[in-house]
Amino acid sequence: MTRNLFTAPPELEGRIVTPEDPRYLLLYSTCTTADEPAAVLLPESTAEVSAALRFVRERGLPLTVRGGGHDVPGRAVSGGAVIDLSAMNRVEVLDRRSRLVRVEAGARWPAVAQALAPYGLAIGSRDHDGAGAGGLAAAGGIGRLVRQYGLMIDHVRAAEVVLADGTAVHADAEHEPDLLWAVRGAGSGVGIVVAYEIEAMELSDVGYAQIAVEIKRNGHALQQWADYMESATRELTSTVTLQSHGSALIASVTAVVADAGTDHLRTAVEPLLRLGTRLLDLHVQLTPYPALLSAASPSAAFPSAASPSSVSPSSVSASFVSASSGQWPGTTANGLIEAMTDGDADLAAAWYPLSGRLDAACAGFESRSAAFARIYPGKTGDRVTRLWARYDPDGIFRTP
Repeated sequence: MTRNLFTAPPELEGRIVTPEDPRYLLLYSTCTTADEPAAVLLPESTAEVSAALRFVRERGLPLTVRGGGHDVPGRAVSGGAVIDLSAMNRVEVLDRRSRLVRVEAGARWPAVAQALAPYGLAIGSRDHDGAGAGGLAAAGGIGRLVRQYGLMIDHVRAAEVVLADGTAVHADAEHEPDLLWAVRGAGSGVGIVVAYEIEAMELSDVGYAQIAVEIKRNGHALQQWADYMESATRELTSTVTLQSHGSALIASVTAVVADAGTDHLRTAVEPLLRLGTRLLDLHVQLTPYPALLSAASPSAAFPSAASPSSVSPSSVSASFVSASSGQWPGTTANGLIEAMTDGDADLAAAWYPLSGRLDAACAGFESRSAAFARIYPGKTGDRVTRLWARYDPDGIFRTP
């Protein structure tokens, strides 16, 4: 690569960062992955996104698009060119009565929550303060309010998209409805979504609980959790992380109760305290929703590497580990299971016996192309494939 290769056109002056640029050290990696992109482009408007896309295509560079940069599989950085949308982070309430909000793709969730809080509004979002709006919405949008709010894509009413040829399109139910359908869960394969119009929910304070319990390895505690979540109030969303701590197996439970008062919070959380054989830690509070996005992880008290393989796969039923899936707006998760381990081989060995018990997957957590059929099953997958081919015939947005 030569410096001349990256000579910026007038509309991208100062927006192209190459390895010799001091800004490069802040842009070449994400929270999960480091690579050596040949250039990182930093557009600040839809017109500049179009110019950036033309710039990349004219030079035949592999393309990656980055919103917040919290992509778990590490697809937000690559050895080619990265179009980084972090400067496009504006949040605007378009209509308070209908709760319609415009969110640019580079906005991160703490900023979105802070902008909406004065209006008494919120958008169900991912449970990490580094996650961006663009990637979450394009992949489905599972968050801490999912049982009350549903998936984020269920509430996307319109989107502004830059297509593969650089054309900017506004997609809604009347104009480009197929594109809107694809954007809501399969957006990474049709173009660069630069902004969403989203219907927010009324929300003020939420109840928040962090619970750690010791559990047996027979899976009974997980089934107990699943049985409770099946009938629990829809305002309650909970997440379980399994991890080893010495010889003990720990379940760390994060529970969020939407619009909770003290009594409602206590009623919703109390059954979770009876999971397992011993309560190890408990923290419960009422908090404004924006504060929730920067709250500490409950697993911080037990930092040992997790061991999902220590739970019997036969004890895990599909009835509670199946999560909401993009393009299935009628289904919502009763709960989410998170598990971590060291090394790809260990992860694959632990995951294989569990994977057959799942009937869906979320694109934001999958790094294997073989998962396409689980993310977009049956006729849904056929439609996704057709629309990706229509809007991106050269496949520039689809990484191998």
